[in-house]
Amino acid sequence: MEVLGIDIGGSGIKGALVNSVTGEILTKRYRIPTPEGRKPKEMAAVVAKIVKHFDHKGPIGVGFPTVIKHGICKSSGNLDKKWSGMDVKALFSAATNLPVTVINDADAAGYATMNYGIGKGKKGLVIMITIGTGLGSGAFWDGELIPNFELGQIPYKKYKKIELWAADSAKEREELSYDQWGKRFNKFLKYVELIVAPELIILGGGASKDFAQYKHRITIETPVIAAELRNSAGIVGAAAAALHQTPKE
Repeated sequence: MEVLGIDIGGSGIKGALVNSVTGEILTKRYRIPTPEGRKPKEMAAVVAKIVKHFDHKGPIGVGFPTVIKHGICKSSGNLDKKWSGMDVKALFSAATNLPVTVINDADAAGYATMNYGIGKGKKGLVIMITIGTGLGSGAFWDGELIPNFELGQIPYKKYKKIELWAADSAKEREELSYDQWGKRFNKFLKYVELIVAPELIILGGGASKDFAQYKHRITIETPVIAAELRNSAGIVGAAAAALHQTPKE
Protein backbone atom coordinates (compact mmCIF):
# COMPACT_ATOMS: atom_id res chain seq x y z
CA MET A 1 0.00 0.00 0.00
CA GLU A 2 1.26 3.47 -0.88
CA VAL A 3 1.30 5.90 2.03
CA LEU A 4 2.58 9.47 2.08
CA GLY A 5 5.22 9.89 4.76
CA ILE A 6 6.08 13.40 5.93
CA ASP A 7 9.00 14.25 8.19
CA ILE A 8 8.78 17.64 9.91
CA GLY A 9 12.09 19.11 10.98
CA GLY A 10 13.33 22.42 12.31
CA SER A 11 14.79 23.45 8.96
CA GLY A 12 12.80 21.46 6.41
CA ILE A 13 9.57 19.53 5.88
CA LYS A 14 10.06 16.51 3.60
CA GLY A 15 7.70 14.01 2.06
CA ALA A 16 7.67 10.98 -0.22
CA LEU A 17 5.40 8.09 -1.17
CA VAL A 18 6.34 4.87 0.58
CA ASN A 19 5.51 1.19 0.16
CA SER A 20 4.46 0.57 3.75
CA VAL A 21 4.98 -3.19 3.45
CA THR A 22 8.59 -3.13 2.25
CA GLY A 23 9.61 0.33 3.47
CA GLU A 24 10.76 1.30 -0.03
CA ILE A 25 10.56 4.98 -0.97
CA LEU A 26 8.73 5.10 -4.31
CA THR A 27 9.35 8.73 -5.28
CA LYS A 28 11.93 11.44 -4.92
CA ARG A 29 11.74 13.27 -1.61
CA TYR A 30 10.01 16.64 -1.90
CA ARG A 31 11.29 19.24 0.55
CA ILE A 32 9.97 22.67 1.53
CA PRO A 33 11.85 24.83 4.06
CA THR A 34 10.15 25.00 7.46
CA PRO A 35 8.48 28.42 7.83
CA GLU A 36 10.70 30.72 9.86
CA GLY A 37 8.21 31.26 12.66
CA ARG A 38 7.42 27.51 12.92
CA LYS A 39 3.78 28.36 13.67
CA PRO A 40 0.87 25.92 13.31
CA LYS A 41 -1.06 27.56 10.47
CA GLU A 42 2.02 28.10 8.29
CA MET A 43 3.39 24.58 8.85
CA ALA A 44 0.00 23.00 8.17
CA ALA A 45 -0.05 24.87 4.85
CA VAL A 46 3.32 23.33 3.95
CA VAL A 47 2.01 19.85 4.75
CA ALA A 48 -0.94 20.55 2.43
CA LYS A 49 1.46 21.66 -0.33
CA ILE A 50 3.39 18.40 -0.05
CA VAL A 51 0.15 16.41 -0.32
CA LYS A 52 -0.84 18.42 -3.40
CA HIS A 53 2.61 17.90 -4.95
CA PHE A 54 2.13 14.12 -4.88
CA ASP A 55 -1.59 14.36 -5.72
CA HIS A 56 -2.07 11.96 -2.83
CA LYS A 57 -5.56 10.80 -1.82
CA GLY A 58 -4.80 8.18 0.83
CA PRO A 59 -3.51 7.99 4.41
CA ILE A 60 -0.70 10.25 5.61
CA GLY A 61 1.85 9.62 8.33
CA VAL A 62 3.63 12.59 9.90
CA GLY A 63 6.73 12.54 12.08
CA PHE A 64 6.55 15.56 14.40
CA PRO A 65 9.56 17.01 16.30
CA THR A 66 8.22 16.95 19.86
CA VAL A 67 6.11 14.88 22.26
CA ILE A 68 2.85 13.65 20.71
CA LYS A 69 0.17 11.87 22.73
CA HIS A 70 -3.04 10.76 21.01
CA GLY A 71 -2.37 13.33 18.29
CA ILE A 72 -1.89 16.19 20.79
CA CYS A 73 1.35 18.17 21.04
CA LYS A 74 2.41 18.03 24.69
CA SER A 75 5.41 20.36 24.37
CA SER A 76 6.32 23.03 21.84
CA GLY A 77 9.96 21.91 21.78
CA ASN A 78 11.88 23.91 19.17
CA LEU A 79 8.66 25.14 17.55
CA ASP A 80 6.42 28.13 18.24
CA LYS A 81 4.79 28.08 21.68
CA LYS A 82 1.34 27.97 20.06
CA TRP A 83 1.93 24.28 19.33
CA SER A 84 1.70 23.34 23.01
CA GLY A 85 -1.67 21.63 23.56
CA MET A 86 -2.48 21.75 19.84
CA ASP A 87 -4.38 18.83 18.28
CA VAL A 88 -1.83 18.28 15.51
CA LYS A 89 -3.71 15.36 14.01
CA ALA A 90 -6.89 17.43 13.66
CA LEU A 91 -4.97 20.44 12.29
CA PHE A 92 -3.21 18.44 9.54
CA SER A 93 -6.34 16.41 8.75
CA ALA A 94 -8.30 19.62 8.23
CA ALA A 95 -5.54 21.15 6.09
CA THR A 96 -5.34 18.08 3.81
CA ASN A 97 -8.88 16.63 4.01
CA LEU A 98 -7.25 13.23 4.46
CA PRO A 99 -6.69 10.81 7.37
CA VAL A 100 -3.49 11.72 9.20
CA THR A 101 -1.50 9.82 11.81
CA VAL A 102 1.01 11.89 13.82
CA ILE A 103 3.84 10.43 15.89
CA ASN A 104 7.03 11.78 17.40
CA ASP A 105 9.71 12.13 14.71
CA ALA A 106 12.33 10.08 16.55
CA ASP A 107 9.71 7.39 17.14
CA ALA A 108 9.05 7.43 13.39
CA ALA A 109 12.74 7.13 12.53
CA GLY A 110 13.12 4.34 15.04
CA TYR A 111 10.03 2.57 13.75
CA ALA A 112 11.56 2.51 10.26
CA THR A 113 14.95 1.36 11.50
CA MET A 114 13.50 -1.40 13.69
CA ASN A 115 11.14 -2.69 10.99
CA TYR A 116 13.11 -2.21 7.78
CA GLY A 117 16.68 -1.30 8.72
CA ILE A 118 19.65 -2.21 10.86
CA GLY A 119 17.54 -2.58 14.02
CA LYS A 120 15.34 -5.35 12.64
CA GLY A 121 15.41 -8.38 14.92
CA LYS A 122 17.31 -6.62 17.72
CA LYS A 123 16.16 -7.68 21.18
CA GLY A 124 16.04 -5.88 24.53
CA LEU A 125 16.01 -2.11 24.94
CA VAL A 126 17.17 -0.29 21.81
CA ILE A 127 17.38 3.51 21.74
CA MET A 128 17.23 5.47 18.50
CA ILE A 129 18.78 8.96 18.65
CA THR A 130 18.02 11.40 15.83
CA ILE A 131 20.58 14.19 15.55
CA GLY A 132 19.32 17.43 14.02
CA THR A 133 17.93 20.74 15.27
CA GLY A 134 17.31 18.84 18.51
CA LEU A 135 18.12 15.38 19.87
CA GLY A 136 15.15 13.13 19.35
CA SER A 137 14.97 9.67 20.89
CA GLY A 138 12.84 6.61 20.31
CA ALA A 139 12.79 3.55 22.57
CA PHE A 140 12.01 -0.04 21.56
CA TRP A 141 11.69 -3.20 23.64
CA ASP A 142 12.08 -6.35 21.54
CA GLY A 143 11.11 -4.26 18.51
CA GLU A 144 7.97 -2.75 20.07
CA LEU A 145 7.78 1.05 20.34
CA ILE A 146 7.72 2.70 23.76
CA PRO A 147 6.49 6.19 22.73
CA ASN A 148 7.78 9.61 23.73
CA PHE A 149 11.19 8.88 25.22
CA GLU A 150 12.41 12.48 25.02
CA LEU A 151 15.96 12.10 26.34
CA GLY A 152 17.08 15.31 24.64
CA GLN A 153 14.99 17.21 27.20
CA ILE A 154 17.32 16.31 30.10
CA PRO A 155 18.48 19.56 31.81
CA TYR A 156 22.23 20.17 31.62
CA LYS A 157 24.15 22.85 33.56
CA LYS A 158 22.86 26.27 32.48
CA TYR A 159 20.81 24.77 29.65
CA LYS A 160 17.11 24.05 30.03
CA LYS A 161 17.66 20.93 27.95
CA ILE A 162 20.81 19.16 26.83
CA GLU A 163 19.89 19.23 23.15
CA LEU A 164 20.53 23.00 23.15
CA TRP A 165 24.16 22.15 23.92
CA ALA A 166 24.69 18.84 22.12
CA ALA A 167 22.46 18.76 19.03
CA ASP A 168 23.74 19.28 15.49
CA SER A 169 22.24 22.79 15.59
CA ALA A 170 24.65 23.66 18.43
CA LYS A 171 27.56 22.40 16.32
CA GLU A 172 26.50 24.65 13.45
CA ARG A 173 25.67 27.65 15.62
CA GLU A 174 28.99 27.57 17.49
CA GLU A 175 31.00 26.45 14.44
CA LEU A 176 32.36 23.39 16.24
CA SER A 177 34.43 20.74 14.51
CA TYR A 178 33.14 17.17 14.60
CA ASP A 179 35.91 16.40 17.07
CA GLN A 180 34.76 19.20 19.41
CA TRP A 181 31.08 18.42 19.02
CA GLY A 182 31.69 14.69 19.39
CA LYS A 183 32.84 15.25 22.98
CA ARG A 184 29.55 16.97 23.76
CA PHE A 185 27.49 14.28 22.08
CA ASN A 186 29.39 11.62 24.00
CA LYS A 187 28.45 13.37 27.25
CA PHE A 188 24.81 13.14 26.23
CA LEU A 189 25.20 9.44 25.43
CA LYS A 190 26.74 8.90 28.88
CA TYR A 191 23.51 10.22 30.43
CA VAL A 192 21.44 7.98 28.16
CA GLU A 193 23.51 4.97 29.20
CA LEU A 194 23.27 5.87 32.89
CA ILE A 195 19.52 6.50 32.89
CA VAL A 196 18.14 3.68 30.69
CA ALA A 197 21.07 1.22 30.18
CA PRO A 198 20.13 0.15 26.64
CA GLU A 199 21.42 -2.89 24.78
CA LEU A 200 22.10 -0.80 21.66
CA ILE A 201 22.01 2.83 20.50
CA ILE A 202 21.26 3.59 16.86
CA LEU A 203 22.00 7.05 15.44
CA GLY A 204 19.84 8.70 12.80
CA GLY A 205 19.28 12.17 11.41
CA GLY A 206 21.55 14.35 9.33
CA ALA A 207 24.70 13.96 11.43
CA SER A 208 24.52 10.14 11.37
CA LYS A 209 25.97 10.05 7.86
CA ASP A 210 29.20 11.60 9.22
CA PHE A 211 29.49 9.14 12.12
CA ALA A 212 33.05 8.20 11.09
CA GLN A 213 34.16 11.78 11.82
CA TYR A 214 33.24 11.65 15.52
CA LYS A 215 33.06 7.92 16.25
CA HIS A 216 36.43 8.08 18.02
CA ARG A 217 34.87 10.42 20.61
CA ILE A 218 32.23 7.89 21.64
CA THR A 219 33.51 6.15 24.78
CA ILE A 220 30.41 4.56 26.33
CA GLU A 221 30.20 0.79 26.82
CA THR A 222 26.88 0.46 24.97
CA PRO A 223 27.34 -0.36 21.25
CA VAL A 224 26.60 2.67 19.04
CA ILE A 225 25.90 2.26 15.32
CA ALA A 226 24.62 4.51 12.52
CA ALA A 227 21.26 3.82 10.89
CA GLU A 228 21.29 2.79 7.24
CA LEU A 229 18.10 4.66 6.34
CA ARG A 230 19.45 7.96 7.70
CA ASN A 231 17.45 10.97 6.48
CA SER A 232 14.82 8.73 4.90
CA ALA A 233 13.96 7.00 8.17
CA GLY A 234 11.52 9.66 9.39
CA ILE A 235 9.51 9.52 6.17
CA VAL A 236 9.47 5.72 6.00
CA GLY A 237 8.58 5.31 9.68
CA ALA A 238 5.81 7.91 9.58
CA ALA A 239 4.27 6.18 6.56
CA ALA A 240 4.42 2.77 8.24
CA ALA A 241 2.89 4.17 11.43
CA ALA A 242 -0.02 5.55 9.42
CA LEU A 243 -0.83 2.10 8.07
CA HIS A 244 -0.49 0.33 11.40
CA GLN A 245 -2.14 2.91 13.65
CA THR A 246 -5.03 4.20 11.54
CA PRO A 247 -7.25 1.09 11.93
CA LYS A 248 -6.83 1.27 15.73
CA GLU A 249 -7.90 4.88 16.13
